[in-house]
Amino acid sequence: MSESFEQFAIVELMGCVVFAGLVTEQVIGGQSFVRLDVPETPGQPAFTKFFGGSAIYCITPCDQTTAQLAVDRLRSHPVDLWKLQIPELPQANPYDSEDE
Repeated sequence: MSESFEQFAIVELMGCVVFAGLVTEQVIGGQSFVRLDVPETPGQPAFTKFFGGSAIYCITPCDQTTAQLAVDRLRSHPVDLWKLQIPELPQANPYDSEDE
């Protein structure tokens, strides 16, 4: 019989990224993921991340107070803004056509 996992923890990923929050398991598209619910802090809203098992280096279970302290100090973000900076593409003019 398998038990469902639900535990506050500090999660370390390959690439030296660290998050903290409530860890559970979730299946998406038939694949198993580790779900991490990061609680709200004064500087940011709560957010959720999903990780594949091979991305995780270490999970350290802890109590809720320790996880909250880690969240406050880690200042993790749901998305790295620099990854969203998309160069502006030239706008196509629908009236420019070689067929005319």
